[in-house]
Amino acid sequence: MAIVFQHKIQQQLHELAASAARPFVSWTEPLEDIDPVSFFMQGPACGFRERFFWSDRSGGTVFVGLGSAYAIETEETDGRFQYIEQERQRWAGQIEQHGEADMPPLLFGGFSFDPHRPPASVWRGFSAGKLVAPAVLLSVKNGRTLLTVTLPAGGMERDMERIGRLLRRMEEPLPFSAEFPTVISDEEEEKERWLAAVHEAIASIRTGRLEKVVLARARRLAFNAVIDAAFVLRRLREQQPFAYLFAFEQDGRCFIGASPEQLVRKEGETCRSVCLAGSVRRGGSVAEDEQLGAWLQADSKNREEHQFVVRMIRSLFSSVCETVEMPAVPQLLKLPHIQHLCTPVVGRGCREPSVLRLVELMHPTPALGGTPRERAMEAIRSLEPLDRGWYAAPIGWVDADGNGEWAVAIRSGLLEGNKATLFAGCGIVAHSDPTSEYEETNVKMAPMLSALGVMNND
Repeated sequence: MAIVFQHKIQQQLHELAASAARPFVSWTEPLEDIDPVSFFMQGPACGFRERFFWSDRSGGTVFVGLGSAYAIETEETDGRFQYIEQERQRWAGQIEQHGEADMPPLLFGGFSFDPHRPPASVWRGFSAGKLVAPAVLLSVKNGRTLLTVTLPAGGMERDMERIGRLLRRMEEPLPFSAEFPTVISDEEEEKERWLAAVHEAIASIRTGRLEKVVLARARRLAFNAVIDAAFVLRRLREQQPFAYLFAFEQDGRCFIGASPEQLVRKEGETCRSVCLAGSVRRGGSVAEDEQLGAWLQADSKNREEHQFVVRMIRSLFSSVCETVEMPAVPQLLKLPHIQHLCTPVVGRGCREPSVLRLVELMHPTPALGGTPRERAMEAIRSLEPLDRGWYAAPIGWVDADGNGEWAVAIRSGLLEGNKATLFAGCGIVAHSDPTSEYEETNVKMAPMLSALGVMNND
């Protein structure tokens, strides 16, 4: 089947390229069911140095991209969202689309948390803003599996060789390693400095300069062998079934995670978001878990932290939508390692034509930066002992119609060779306790530690 499928796609693309009136051509073909993580795993063996993976919280929409047919990238600071959106619109007009026409051309990528902060070398390749149109896209949506190949109309031979190799290998079963490499070092990223930063933030909040600021820290692990990003992704899929799963790999560095937090989704004139702030660990028994959840819903510190996010998103949606719907009190979102206060928001009659404009307006929410926004960002630059890079920043996809979905890249880590850097942060308000906040970051690192096969004994 793979050989026939390969020849059909090659023939179609060559014929289309010969008569193409635009710089790029794409062909979309229905595909039999294939495991998306196995498809992701095939990338390096077939010569693709770029990979991405996206799955929404239900697992009903999954995108896996290999290679890069086209990339939009910027290191601009204040104008990065506008530049990316402008180039997205230009890109949409450069493609001739054929085959299954109900799959608009798609771009996947992300933004850095703070483009004004000088980037650390570990984040090389993860610019202030970057979107990639994959050479090969596997789409699983509404119960259908599609394969889309997108290539330049001229000079597609090299790409076709790699794609042919991929199509021949798709039906081969891929062995996943049964064991994970052993940890050989586990380093805290300046714990005492981070605790001192929390103390300083609390003092600033109590003077009235800030209401809330989010401070993050990092933990660096090294293993005795190279970390397989596909293996980590498979474990995240098994262990975090109600999270956004994402991976963005650039030339050997893979940013990967399982985020519970939707930033924004746009479908036509309807947009959605989730206010997620305030958290506590899961209990060891049903009774303890319910007790912790009840405490979280009643705790003034966590309710205050949550309301900052609710007010901001309600105000923003009200400014761009005809109507806004949200419950009066927060719900509990229970995940395997942690539970959160959660308020879903729906806006109808959205006047913004592109989800990227909504991403620009929303980032960073008070859940990831603080409030007031600019003062919180200044405090983070001054106090935080790391470069967040793409951590806690928007990651997601957008199609040619301006629709798309974006998550906040938390519960995540950066993989490079045999090294993994994990990130976690927490919201600091006037009544915060530095030790408790530190323990909260340990809980938030648990999903990635578990996916890496590391027992968290802190």
